[in-house]
Amino acid sequence: MVTVPGGKLALGQTVQTAGVASESETDQKFSDFVRSSIGRHVMGDWGDVSPEDKAANDTALTTGERVLSAYEEPPMPKIWIITEWDRSVTTVLFPDEY
Repeated sequence: MVTVPGGKLALGQTVQTAGVASESETDQKFSDFVRSSIGRHVMGDWGDVSPEDKAANDTALTTGERVLSAYEEPPMPKIWIITEWDRSVTTVLFPDEY
């Protein structure tokens, strides 16, 4: 299981959808954005989600539920980062790939 010192969340295996991987390969700024967003996710900064979703994510840290973060930094496309309930895998995806 992947953990980050000081992080609030174990990531498990980190994967990207084909769309995110393709964009990352062709756009270094987007790749940096993805990497930065994963860092925010693991530290408990849930990004651009509603206050209710932020509260649910905070609760999920202790109850073992799925965690979903959203990050948007124009002109970059919005991405979601989802860590599964069992912390076995974290997926980076575009919302329309869900």
